[in-house]
Amino acid sequence: MYIAMNRFKVIKGMEAEFEEVWRTRPRHLNELEGYVSFNLLKGATAEDYTLYSSHTVWQTEENFIAWTKSQQFRDSHKGAGDRKPMFLGHPNFEGFTSVDGV
Repeated sequence: MYIAMNRFKVIKGMEAEFEEVWRTRPRHLNELEGYVSFNLLKGATAEDYTLYSSHTVWQTEENFIAWTKSQQFRDSHKGAGDRKPMFLGHPNFEGFTSVDGV
């Protein structure tokens, strides 16, 4: 199993708009081999931002890499840079491979 996560520091007051972008964006994950599940997670709120994480589970890291090189990936992220800034800095990517036997 491989878990791909992007952490976002969403500017305080932009949470509803950020969540709506995720609710309404085209999803093509299930068209790719090895896709298991997706969740958008909301975390703690700091003075100037709320922490969010997109959390995608894949059967293998290779399945995830294939997603990032696919037309479906490009279609899902089309226009992302056209929106007004909603988060501080760039998303922070973290990838995790499950440890066998644990």
